[in-house]
Amino acid sequence: MSFAVYQEYKSSLIDWCNEIPVEWSVISLRWSTLIYAGGTPSKDNLDFWTDGTVPWLNSGAVNQTLINEPSAYITEEALAKSSAKWIPKGALVIALAGQGKTKGMVAQLDIGSTCNQSMAAIIPKRIKPRFLFYWLSSNYQNIRNLAGGDDRDGLNLELLAGIKSPLPSALEQKQIARFLDHEVSKIDALIAEQEKLIALLKEKRQAVISHAVTKGLNPDAPMKDSGVEWLGQVPVHWVVLNLKYLCTIQGGFAFNSESMTEEGVQVVRIGNLYQNVLDLERQPIFVEKTLVDELPNFVITNGDILMSLTGTLGKRDYGFAVKVESSEPLLMNQRVAKIIPDNLKILSDYLINVLRSDAYLSALYSLPSGTKQANLSNGDVLGIKVTLPPDINEQLEIANFVDFETQKYERLLKESIEAIDYLIERRSALISAAVTGKIDVRGWQPPVEKINPANKEVCVD
Repeated sequence: MSFAVYQEYKSSLIDWCNEIPVEWSVISLRWSTLIYAGGTPSKDNLDFWTDGTVPWLNSGAVNQTLINEPSAYITEEALAKSSAKWIPKGALVIALAGQGKTKGMVAQLDIGSTCNQSMAAIIPKRIKPRFLFYWLSSNYQNIRNLAGGDDRDGLNLELLAGIKSPLPSALEQKQIARFLDHEVSKIDALIAEQEKLIALLKEKRQAVISHAVTKGLNPDAPMKDSGVEWLGQVPVHWVVLNLKYLCTIQGGFAFNSESMTEEGVQVVRIGNLYQNVLDLERQPIFVEKTLVDELPNFVITNGDILMSLTGTLGKRDYGFAVKVESSEPLLMNQRVAKIIPDNLKILSDYLINVLRSDAYLSALYSLPSGTKQANLSNGDVLGIKVTLPPDINEQLEIANFVDFETQKYERLLKESIEAIDYLIERRSALISAAVTGKIDVRGWQPPVEKINPANKEVCVD
């Protein structure tokens, strides 16, 4: 898609963009909006939160982008007796603080609501809400940087008030917002399709693994009842037994903060095993290299199989299994376990697929109990029944087949992820170009849909 540009530009005097069209002006939020923070009624007073009718938002609501569902409801009394304030429909809210990427995210209200004290309401007065939404969205990282970037420091109302925005004419603001609503929705639809494809590819990849290690590769093989609910029918010549007869397990070491150093040997934590991938770049911590010799039982070497033992009940955020590929020794933190196969009975390449199969995981996730945290014991991990061919060569054949098939899915997944990254980049660039006047969309009109008389399908010019 190509666009016209404006005939003449001038310096914007805004740090976040160099030039704007000569016809545009600049205004700060201090003079173009009303900004105020929200509040949270006392959680100790249950009456404030029971049978309420007043919508209330927490910081995570900004992820909706266009908010049409409140986080909770509070009562009229709670609104009157707290610092919570009403925010009209169409206004913007921005997260002043929050976990992860929340801080600095902006959303527009499709409902009237109140919000917590970690959010600010922005009520546009001399600037169109939708244009301002796109301007602030395009400067998400710049806004975060006002409060120290990704640090824990929060934004405040004074920082927001100092933000400057380009100011086209009111008619042009509406046209820019109209253009972006149309184009961004198309890009978002393409992203959604790629996300569906990714989910389907992951599902198919998982099905390949699960079928191979419970049914084998021969579709004509005679089957028998395994006697185990999560295994169902298995090949007649396969064995069914507890994993403890095939492997041993070694738990990790409880390193304390005093032993941490700036460099040395890396300690693998449960967060490094997320989604069956060993991610050593994720918040790395180190200890002295001498501990490799002092703690030989907790050393991880190339080819070892690891599993994360702790997560959240109700969420599949634990039980991840990885096969280590590292030329450097690593050390194993507590709640990470090393699963050591008896190589005369089970190959490690076959074992890793057993640990990732639906049959094994469904049994694993049924074990922990409690209120919030799920903690697997060594007995939990090894006490689950699995099935496998006793012939090592058949195990190798299955492992090679799974590796070949899953690599195909991995390539397709990589392409889909790259496509999403490109679309997100394209969306960001388009928004930035429109709200800074790098492109001229004043003459833009949405494509006209018409009926093709030949096939009665909708065509788009």
